[in-house]
Amino acid sequence: MEVAIVTVTTTCCRAMTHSSTFCQLSDQGYGAPVAPPEMPPDELPNAPLTMLQPIVDALGATLLPTDEATDDDLEVVWDGAVLAAVRRPDPHLDLHDALPTLIAEVEHDIGLPCAEMDRSQKQEAVALLNERGAFTLRKSVEDVAEALGVSRFTVYNYLERAETD
Repeated sequence: MEVAIVTVTTTCCRAMTHSSTFCQLSDQGYGAPVAPPEMPPDELPNAPLTMLQPIVDALGATLLPTDEATDDDLEVVWDGAVLAAVRRPDPHLDLHDALPTLIAEVEHDIGLPCAEMDRSQKQEAVALLNERGAFTLRKSVEDVAEALGVSRFTVYNYLERAETD
């Protein structure tokens, strides 16, 4: 079983970085650091798993109880105790939904649906999709062109521009 040590670091709205601490809105302004809430000892192991879950989800992995872990899974260790395991996604999974997922991520990153993007945002979207490997998928140029409401030729121009920047 591999062991991975994860430190969860967050950045609040005033660019103050904290490790496993919390921010709250205060009268003095945003980002006043405060102590973590008091937790009963039996609830404490769930706190790191709760913080870790969004990362696990973003990676397409699965958080498992320790009794379901295999040698290929990564242990989640907190204060020397194994709390859970992370199972990486199967690399042989069908990539059928990969492109729509990548497009949705880019829409989220840019903050607009493809249909509402202006030209520069569409260029940025194509550059991001290229960085994430979207154009290695079969028929991806056609699908991206359709999502952006442009021609394949335009997508190829955006790709060429992204590679020269």
